[in-house]
Amino acid sequence: MFCPNCGNEVADHAVVCVKCGGALKSQTAAAFDPAAKSKMAFILLGIFLGGLGIHNFYAGYTGKGVAQLLISVLTCGFGSIISWIWAIVEVCTIQVDATGKPFTN
Repeated sequence: MFCPNCGNEVADHAVVCVKCGGALKSQTAAAFDPAAKSKMAFILLGIFLGGLGIHNFYAGYTGKGVAQLLISVLTCGFGSIISWIWAIVEVCTIQVDATGKPFTN
């Protein structure tokens, strides 16, 4: 295992780095994934731009995003209420992005 602060190699059971003194993550903590999507961003995009499917593009669900966008555009905006309701249901139920990774908090 390596220290996230200085990159020094440390023992797997270590709590602090002996080189820099930085705290190490516990063994039970989930690994940080920089590619993980934010649940808050997904929710806010769904609430404010859900009628256009922007939240689905963010999460990688391109097919659903295109469907919501087309519903809104082809009905000159009248169908956007249907897409928005669809978006609200999605932000309440979807917990993972298109690759299967859970959203971060």
